[in-house]
Amino acid sequence: MSIIVDIKKQLGSFSLRVCFEADDCILALLGASGCGKSLTLQCIAGIITPDEGCIIVNDVTLFDSVKRINLPPQKRQVGLLFQNYALFPNMTVAQNIAAGLYRRKEGQREQVQALIESFQLNGLESRYPAQLSGGQQQRTALARMLAAEPKLIMLDEPFSAMDEYLRWQLEQELVSTLERFGGTAIYVSHNRDEVHRICDRVCVLHEGTSEPVVSVAQLFETPQTLSAALLAGCKNYSRIAPSCGQQRTLALDWGCELDFAPPPGVSHIGAHSHRLVLEARAPMMHGQILRMSQSVFSVSVVLQLVHGDKPTAPSILHMELPLEQAASLTVGAVVGISVASDQLLLLR
Repeated sequence: MSIIVDIKKQLGSFSLRVCFEADDCILALLGASGCGKSLTLQCIAGIITPDEGCIIVNDVTLFDSVKRINLPPQKRQVGLLFQNYALFPNMTVAQNIAAGLYRRKEGQREQVQALIESFQLNGLESRYPAQLSGGQQQRTALARMLAAEPKLIMLDEPFSAMDEYLRWQLEQELVSTLERFGGTAIYVSHNRDEVHRICDRVCVLHEGTSEPVVSVAQLFETPQTLSAALLAGCKNYSRIAPSCGQQRTLALDWGCELDFAPPPGVSHIGAHSHRLVLEARAPMMHGQILRMSQSVFSVSVVLQLVHGDKPTAPSILHMELPLEQAASLTVGAVVGISVASDQLLLLR
């Protein structure tokens, strides 16, 4: 099962320009709030009409501005799970699930019962949404969505309204549901940890514009843009400029020179927290330790960069050090910091 999306939409001053493809995988749309993730899903579902472009699911054209094709939502066979689940408040669990079977009248009772058992909703058939827990509401909404036999599943931040202690169990249930579905799913989130655990591939959205689809591993290990690096959790980055007649690179925010020419199109460099190392001899930078916090296996160290005895505000670095390396460090101490050239992220 595949999807091709290449659309544009203007809403006031906001411009959406999204282009991606996915095939038999869980694709994450990852981005900050307001970047156009939910708007993209609504365009695919037919709730909002793009200004131009095309949307194709399993070789069926749902929208094409040139060919003047725009299938109504009920004919798109696309399942969308909203953030608030959008259950009908005046319908019971069984009735909500039956609402997804509008295409089929025969055997409806048996189909509803099979979905109730599949999603462990036995005994809740006669309850209304207000009488359900968050997890029960989510399972009911998923059952209703799958009742319509969608060709594509879309999930719009399904855990945004959940308390933290509920998320783990519900996440496992959701993953099991997606595995049973077996087709393409689009998972919208701004939570990188969810994306890392659940998804196969990622499309980053930044201020309405999509970036190329990459694997989850590539996003977290070698992001290609500053926006992707920030979403992947990179806390250390600097603007760069050419130095020494284009032969070297100046890290403007880090106050140091790097022994390579600035690559074409690269505007920033970055470094993951666990790639920064303490360096006593000829370090790249010096930093004064502001805070230290210990977890089970490592210590998180926040440093203010300094030149001589002067801070270079607002340049803050974050390091993750093994317990043994951090044992001798104290808040207020100034330490040398380096990062290997092959561990730097080159970001557009």
